[in-house]
Amino acid sequence: MSKTATIRTRIEPDLKSEVDDILFQLGLTASEAVQLLYRQIKLQRGFPFEGRIPHSLTVRTLKASQSGENVKRFDRKEELYADLGL
Repeated sequence: MSKTATIRTRIEPDLKSEVDDILFQLGLTASEAVQLLYRQIKLQRGFPFEGRIPHSLTVRTLKASQSGENVKRFDRKEELYADLGL
């Protein structure tokens, strides 16, 4: 696949210099690092670190728990284990 798209960005010079040194030690150029990041974002369907878009079930579950729906509370861990069948 040909590389025809261009990305331009502004970055702090000190940060760029420090990261360029690290990338050099890893045998990568800044362009290759950006390509790796993009590929990982594509594979993970979000950042390859926290900051991902939650799945719709996760969103519904978080909203329900925040509003107190279907939330179970336990005074002791043994009660929790019993409820889980452990």
